[in-house]
Amino acid sequence: MDAPCLIRPALDADVPGLAAIERRAFPDPWSEASFREAVTGPGAVVLIAEAGGKGAARGSIAGYVIGRALAGAGEILNLAVDEPFRRRGIARDLLDLALDRLQHLGAGEVFLEVRESNVAARLLYASRGFHPVGMRRAYYRSPKEDAVVLRRVPGRGA
Repeated sequence: MDAPCLIRPALDADVPGLAAIERRAFPDPWSEASFREAVTGPGAVVLIAEAGGKGAARGSIAGYVIGRALAGAGEILNLAVDEPFRRRGIARDLLDLALDRLQHLGAGEVFLEVRESNVAARLLYASRGFHPVGMRRAYYRSPKEDAVVLRRVPGRGA
């Protein structure tokens, strides 16, 4: 069994690795410039899970989460785990730590959008207290799909 991942704040040097995972995980990926902006943006929470065991080069990026806190609210902007590391609880651990950091930055409620068809992600978010509050029609471009808007309020089933 692989050693657990180390979760740490992302550095500018991690941006190429984040963008590479993004390209493998999503059909309409963020650019390296978008990742660079997220890493340095105000209220940003950008965490990576660094692999540390067998089957992966020590220090390779297994996954990441990007969030931000602004004006008392938080938003999870992006969450991905590279294919070889999925189904090990890495997304859950990244999300939990990001939510904790957002709360410490003053975010009460936290929002995110998720593809309507992404059942695994929706189940993860529901297990962390997120509830549907709306839809964004044709939000995703490739392939075109609606997004479900989720909201989490600490203390209300979170």
